[in-house]
Formats: sequence, C-alpha cells, structure tokens
Amino acid sequence: MEINKLEIDGLVIFTPNIFKDNRGYFLETYRRSYLSEAGITHDFVQENESLSFMGVIRGLHFQVPPHSQAKLVRVVKGKVIDVAVDLRKNSSTFGKFAMVELDDITKKSFYIPAGFAHGFISLADETILQYKCSDYYCKECERTIAWNDPHLAIPWNYANPILSDKDINAMSFADFKSPF
Repeated sequence: MEINKLEIDGLVIFTPNIFKDNRGYFLETYRRSYLSEAGITHDFVQENESLSFMGVIRGLHFQVPPHSQAKLVRVVKGKVIDVAVDLRKNSSTFGKFAMVELDDITKKSFYIPAGFAHGFISLADETILQYKCSDYYCKECERTIAWNDPHLAIPWNYANPILSDKDINAMSFADFKSPF
C-alpha cells in the first residue's frame, strides 16, 4: 500500500497493491494499520454507496458537529473527480480544495477528515462510489455548499451537470459560518 499525504493537511490518498492473475484480481480495500500509519485513528461506523451516471455532480456535502464525519472514499466501478474543500476556520488552507481522480482501475482510496466538504463528478456512464463514515448520518447536521460557488472556483469542466434539488439550492461559501 502506498500512502500519500496531500498538500492540504489531513487529506490522504491510499494506493493499494493489486494482485492480478488469470482469475482476475485481489486487493485489500481497507486495513486499519494503514490508516494508523497515516495518523488516522478513529473508527468508521457507517458505509454508504451511490450510483451516479455520467455528468452527475454530488456535493459539496458535510455534517457539522456534533456529528461531523471523516470519510474514506473509493470507486468500485467507473471514474470520478473527487473534491474535498477545507472548512476548518483556523486552517491555513481554509476555503482551498483538492481534486483527486478515483477509478476502478487504480482502486485508490481518498481519506477526507471531518471539517471538509466533499463532492464528486461522475466521469463514466455508471459510477459506483463507496465511502466509510466516522459518524452516523444526521439530517439535522447535514449541510451543502454550492458546487459552483464562485469563491471556491472549482474547475469541474462540465457544462450542464445533473444535480439534486439539495445541490441546486445549496448555500454559498460566503454564507457558511464554520463550526470546525
């Protein structure tokens, strides 16, 4: 397993060893000791899966305390550009984002700590994305920042994405008051 910490503190990419032969392949998708090696010590309590079609953008989603969530994201099928936005008000990278390509070929996982918004765009006809969460879903703590917020200026490079009503009606980054 290769572990790479990104420039924004807390974000980590895990690239697994994939063992292929005439039967197919084998890999470890999750191993606590690799997370510990990267300084990640909490437990994951929930795992979610979504199916998204080409051009779907989901995000930028997060939960506020007391139910903020860290996520460990991976693509089972397809391809995404995954985005994490730093919402930690005392961070030197507050309001900055990282973009990571995740796909079913490299099988990378992307660790996003609590205090970040998360979103992605599907770049395949069918993308299945799975992510582990460090806290349970809590509707009252759920928040969404606009995927196309001009302050963030995330280069999605997609003209007419498919969006949920929640994402269409998301708050601006300027209106967000960080509890992190």
